[in-house]
Amino acid sequence: MRTGIATVCLSGTLKEKMQACAVAGFDGIEIFEQDLVTSPLSPEDIRKMAADLGLGLDLYQPFRDFDGVTPDLLKANLRRAAAKFTLMSRLGMDTILVCSNVATATIDDDDLRAEQLSRLAELAGEHGVKVAYEALAWGKYVNDYEHAHRLVEKVAHPNLGTCLDSFHILSRDWDTAPIEAINAEKIFFVQVADAPKLSMDVLSWSRHYRVFPGEGQFELAKFMGHVIRAGYSGPVSLEVFNDVFRQADVERTAVDAMRSLIWLEEQSAKWLAGNAAETRGSADSRRRYPMELATLPKVNEPAGFNFAEVKADDTAQLEKLLGQLGFAFEGRHRTKDVQLWTMGQARVIINEQAARHAEPAIAALGFDVESPVIASARAQQLKAPVVARKVQADEEVFQGICAPDSTEIFLCQGSPDGTAAWTREFGEGLEHPSGGVSAIIDHVNLAQPWQHFDEAVLFYTSALALEPQPFAEVPSPSGLVRSQVMQTSDAAVRLVLNLAPVQQAQSEVRRAYQEHIAFAVEDLVSTAREARRRGLEFLQIPANYYEDLDARFDLEPGFLATLRELNLLYDRDADGEFLHFYTATVGSVFFEMVERRGGYDGYGAPNAPVRHAVQYDHRQPHPPSR
Repeated sequence: MRTGIATVCLSGTLKEKMQACAVAGFDGIEIFEQDLVTSPLSPEDIRKMAADLGLGLDLYQPFRDFDGVTPDLLKANLRRAAAKFTLMSRLGMDTILVCSNVATATIDDDDLRAEQLSRLAELAGEHGVKVAYEALAWGKYVNDYEHAHRLVEKVAHPNLGTCLDSFHILSRDWDTAPIEAINAEKIFFVQVADAPKLSMDVLSWSRHYRVFPGEGQFELAKFMGHVIRAGYSGPVSLEVFNDVFRQADVERTAVDAMRSLIWLEEQSAKWLAGNAAETRGSADSRRRYPMELATLPKVNEPAGFNFAEVKADDTAQLEKLLGQLGFAFEGRHRTKDVQLWTMGQARVIINEQAARHAEPAIAALGFDVESPVIASARAQQLKAPVVARKVQADEEVFQGICAPDSTEIFLCQGSPDGTAAWTREFGEGLEHPSGGVSAIIDHVNLAQPWQHFDEAVLFYTSALALEPQPFAEVPSPSGLVRSQVMQTSDAAVRLVLNLAPVQQAQSEVRRAYQEHIAFAVEDLVSTAREARRRGLEFLQIPANYYEDLDARFDLEPGFLATLRELNLLYDRDADGEFLHFYTATVGSVFFEMVERRGGYDGYGAPNAPVRHAVQYDHRQPHPPSR
């Protein structure tokens, strides 16, 4: 698949955008007119730079408001088009995007539109240019890709074809199956963008909320499947308007964009394989299409968490907190300055390496996977940076990659009994208490910088095979917190990505918004009592919460008293019950202990505002009492 991206997707100057696209590995670019107009580079300079970078100049865009106009305006439009065609010759470009008229069309007549598009095609032919006509979702008279293609067929000129844009088609819920009936020679260009499902006017939706494939909710693999079945083999190019992307680092955004097309290519191949017999017959499953689709190494979703790692300079508070929760100290690593603490199959590493002056923060997560080497190879093909880790000859070799928020992700060899061979590298710990509590890591909550939230969703979807769940918004004293759960199909791995309110500089996001590791136990009340006996400082829950809890659930008085006594929180749904408590925060990290009863699958969302409010109050400076 030939990959492309419109320069409008990225921040920076045209030169910076082109360089970033080359670094990310794109085959070509669409030059957005405003980027060219504001560039100090001449068209000839841009043409040479593209050649030097190995980038094709695939599309010049946009040419707006051409068709359905009065004769005098048509004359002006043709003059404008001739100037652009001459400019394209200097750039070495041969395809221009012409959008259906939004602003100046006054005549709703397909015969007139066809006549005017025919004159444009004739002029384009004289300059060696192809015109890709696109139906904008908010076009005044033409807003449907099938309508646009009927006009192209009516004109029947070799220099006029259609552009298929996934946003304009899927935002209007147009059926994509008819794409297969379009003559592939008349599909001059294909643009793709994803988007969250929103209830708002299409223009605002398009201008501000498009995202890269895999970061929204559109059925892009199905769209691409129909395009491929039609026989199209040209560029598949990203056209994403997004306020966040236009403010983020240009190279990083370009890499994220390239990752999205690699993922889309794989998903499109899967869709074709899974839907081959649906419309074409069983023989179609063996058919080869002009567009060749590359595939990635196949991996299964993670089987569970292997460990969580917290990095800090001063680890005394972390050690005290874990001990109070009931974790056993297994000792220090024989060659590295790290500690291992365990409770059942829940493992926490405290890392003191290269942590000078660093306050405690979640630094790494380990996941059990079937084949770490294959999983790592897949992640690297998806542009994930590799994490280097020094090991001795007799130590476990971890495959590591870096997540968008800089959390290190280690792919570990899982075992049927949930043990980890690398724990043998630790020793001289404390004697385990008898009758130790059985526990696992239930979920991990990570704060995401605002400019990399969508990138993180795609990263965990594509590299770790986690599935995004419907997102929620949780009130906090600092504003709404967007919460996106990523999990495996069996919920053995649950990762919660929180988009914190913008409060401070990016480098301080994780300090301003705390993160946590949650451990599941079988008897939370007993665990809480033991933790209190060891001196654990619980997050203090307001009395008002328990009054509200009683009003909502009519709990048995003794049980409610126990919840209040131990600062436990409670939730219930049709499938089961959920008990949990939080510790105080150390640095930017706190811990949560949970008990799931029955089939409860949530996270105690009604309790989240309480936790946010209490933590916020603890962070505020309080004047001394008089």
